[in-house]
Amino acid sequence: MDRQGTQPQLDIKELRHAIREEYELVALEPQRGFHFHTGLPLARMLGYADAWLEGIPQSSLESFAGTGNPFSVGTLKPGEHGIDIGCGAGLDSLIAARMVSPGGKVIGIDMTPAMLEKARRSAAEAGIMNAEFREGYAEALPVLDGWADVVISNGVLNLMPDKLAVLHEMARVLKPGGRLQIGDILVERAIPESARRKIDLWTG
Repeated sequence: MDRQGTQPQLDIKELRHAIREEYELVALEPQRGFHFHTGLPLARMLGYADAWLEGIPQSSLESFAGTGNPFSVGTLKPGEHGIDIGCGAGLDSLIAARMVSPGGKVIGIDMTPAMLEKARRSAAEAGIMNAEFREGYAEALPVLDGWADVVISNGVLNLMPDKLAVLHEMARVLKPGGRLQIGDILVERAIPESARRKIDLWTG
């Protein structure tokens, strides 16, 4: 609290830095142990089908850190264009890319270079040619208007302070009639403003 008795505003750059540091560790040291579940045990806990996981490189599986299963509401169709926001090490992107083959494409977007490197390496290892990975923010997606048939995300929206901006971006990149498939965290009560400004509560 400052001298006027007002709460300081959340520093978005500081928050992004903290989140990037956290998920860089998930990418580089997946066996370290975190306050959230990760890896293949998490995928099984969330109901990922064995057929989806078959052939996915270990490097993507070990750094998986989602909160839900965006495919539980429906699989993607051959020929579709998909965007995976906050793709991490690429598990959902690679699953989606195989679903939309032949003729479709998936773009995974993340702000953590270490995660993007793992995702690209995994795609090459698995021979998945229709997945592309781009660095960017959920609030400013590096994708053309109306490109996607479907947007997926997994445990990302809860990390975004300006959720409306992210939802506007999702709407911008979707074709008319496109769909969202989001796995995320919901709370039953509003979070106090004082808590919203604490970086460690966003990442922890």
